[in-house]
Amino acid sequence: MKILLADPRGFCAGVNMAIACLDEAIRRVGPNLYVYHEIVHNRYVVDRFTRQGVTFVNSLSEVPRGSILLFSAHGVSPEIRRIARERQLQTVDATCPLVTKVHLEAIRYAREGCHILLIGHEGHDEVIGTMGEAPESITLVETPEDVARLPFGPDDRLACLTQTTLSVDEAGAVLDALRKRYPNLKTPPKEDICYATTNRQDAVKILVEQADVLIVLGSQNSSNSRRLMEIGRQRGIVSKLVDGAADLQESWFENAETVVVTAGASAPEIVVQECVQFLQDRYGATVSEQTLREENVHFSLPKDLQQLTVPPGGC
Repeated sequence: MKILLADPRGFCAGVNMAIACLDEAIRRVGPNLYVYHEIVHNRYVVDRFTRQGVTFVNSLSEVPRGSILLFSAHGVSPEIRRIARERQLQTVDATCPLVTKVHLEAIRYAREGCHILLIGHEGHDEVIGTMGEAPESITLVETPEDVARLPFGPDDRLACLTQTTLSVDEAGAVLDALRKRYPNLKTPPKEDICYATTNRQDAVKILVEQADVLIVLGSQNSSNSRRLMEIGRQRGIVSKLVDGAADLQESWFENAETVVVTAGASAPEIVVQECVQFLQDRYGATVSEQTLREENVHFSLPKDLQQLTVPPGGC
């Protein structure tokens, strides 16, 4: 068996920043702090911080007044920020700057009097946060079929934004349908799908042409990880999304000569290497790292980390 190990894979700059932000907050004030939603959509990462004493919440009512709260990499709505101020929370914003870009675009288009068509998946944390910037001015569009049901006319002022973690092909199909129906549709000068999502998808598209099996490291609620798995399934090969080596099943690898291994943008390298080691130990697999693109993006830690103080009662 040969393993084709995709590069780039794993953590993107936004995930690196969010995780480093939480690590630094713990270093400064201790682990008795809260994160609104998962810091990133990965079980390994969330479990690591939970073991350290961090509490992840889905409602700010779960956060004691005056506590320290981090906003996850996916961003939050203005309403969540307002509630945090009311509860006198010390907040640190670990939102990925590429998500912040989409939020700012939503605000700008709404102020210009445009109705925004947001291409994304209903219920995703990022989509909820973006729609909260201008809830009366945003309509979610998930598929090309949704476009035909939109109530707008060809002369309405419309703009389009995109969830950052979508499949490039999936978003492109929706955007093509929108442009066909609305020729005057406004779009940002630079696309919203993040560079890391695009790079990981491009690498998998190339490598699966040589593969019998695709293994994607990532959690089930990770949008960008699921998009990677879907690339393999569309080609018709065994394609699985797993959190780690414990999820691997021998039946997937029967008669497999070439296995592509990659990781979504929120999956740590340690789980990749554990899977590779499993395949080496069980099948004597050899590993060939396939570098298809270099990534050198880095995001600085948020400045509000510097203002953190230990809440009354200590940590």
